[in-house]
Amino acid sequence: MTSEDKPVETVMVGNYVEMEAEEGNPKDIKTRLSSFLWHGGSAYDAWFSCASNQVAQVLLTLPYSFSQLGMLSGILFQLLYGLLGSWTAYLISILYVEYRTRKEREKVNFRDHVIQWFEVLDGLLGKYWRNVGLAFNCTFLLFGSVIQLIACARIWSFLGLVMTTYTAWYLTVASLLHGQVEGVKHSGPAKLVLYFTGATNILYTFGGHAVTVEIMHAMWKPQKFKAIYLLATLYVLTLTLPSAVAVYWAFGDMLLNHSNAFALFPQSPFRDMAFITFGFACTPLYFVWEKAIGMHECKSLCKRALVRLPVVIPIWFLAIIFPFFGPINSTVGSLLVSFTVYIIPALAHIFTFKSASARQNAVEQPPKFVGRWVGSFIINIFVVVWVLIVGFGFGGWASMVNFIHQIDTFGLFTKCYQCPPPMLNATAPSPMHHPHGH
Repeated sequence: MTSEDKPVETVMVGNYVEMEAEEGNPKDIKTRLSSFLWHGGSAYDAWFSCASNQVAQVLLTLPYSFSQLGMLSGILFQLLYGLLGSWTAYLISILYVEYRTRKEREKVNFRDHVIQWFEVLDGLLGKYWRNVGLAFNCTFLLFGSVIQLIACARIWSFLGLVMTTYTAWYLTVASLLHGQVEGVKHSGPAKLVLYFTGATNILYTFGGHAVTVEIMHAMWKPQKFKAIYLLATLYVLTLTLPSAVAVYWAFGDMLLNHSNAFALFPQSPFRDMAFITFGFACTPLYFVWEKAIGMHECKSLCKRALVRLPVVIPIWFLAIIFPFFGPINSTVGSLLVSFTVYIIPALAHIFTFKSASARQNAVEQPPKFVGRWVGSFIINIFVVVWVLIVGFGFGGWASMVNFIHQIDTFGLFTKCYQCPPPMLNATAPSPMHHPHGH
């Protein structure tokens, strides 16, 4: 061991072995503050990452979804998918712990390696599962980055959860202060296509745990992740429900023509501050790409920045082609998120522990309140069937119809999406009162 190496301590946590580095106790205020803000292993940091990644850009389109679903269905779908999302995040955490424990028993060291979801599938179920998971995960992360880039008006933002919270409460307070527009109508749900489009957008809201494994791997105590993710989901609900309800209450059916809720508010310093993070969603995609080309362990920041260009350029290009990120949310939710973070984890859990010996030797047993293994499998089957039929089936059909309609209406590379016609600009009232204002 060299003088630069940090001593590693093997710690028994629950039923599996965890590796922790002894960092010592920071003594001065500057070091303590730096550790609090920048270290990546604490429960606090994991909660921040989970909550920030979970809601992200979808926050701006939830009022649009409420106008498609109606108030009651919008609230119920948020609660349902929040619950299902927390369950599948729990499954992913269980599979991660199972994979890591098996590998550590084989003396594999993960100190300089970031474990990702496709590696967990490979280690537990084989290359076929790995390839399927990798295809869905990479595509989802690619389009997730595109959507976030559009959502923040093509400006890179790394403000994360702080700005997401600010955005949510800006939408809530601004809507309440503005009050209902004259003659406001709340006619949703009006069309089957719009209903399932809105539902799959909410499916995406609580499907942000495609980076669950990366967050867990960065934690010093991954066994805390399950409770952290549940708390993150509860916190996200305090952002999504009030903002979506308030904006839909104030503007009603006007939102059917405004997938981005910002379009209904006049430009102001408060609105301009409400940016959404983009960079966080790209990070796991960078890791996958760097592993594929053999640059994952490269220490040169310049070289790693250069090799990431093939990832960044397509994201920017797609964001310019398709600026209608509300319909993209629904399409990604139905076609990609449904499999990536709902169906595949549920099926992977079933197949990993299908044998009696695998269940008996499992690192963590299912909790008693869900019915142990029988209850877990029943819940998994429900998740697969529900998401496959409602999310992927009806949701995929509705989202593609809506997406194609957007292309037919606005075309590709549109300079101004959902803007008022030029002839109306001179006489149109404030965007707050005009159904087509931007």
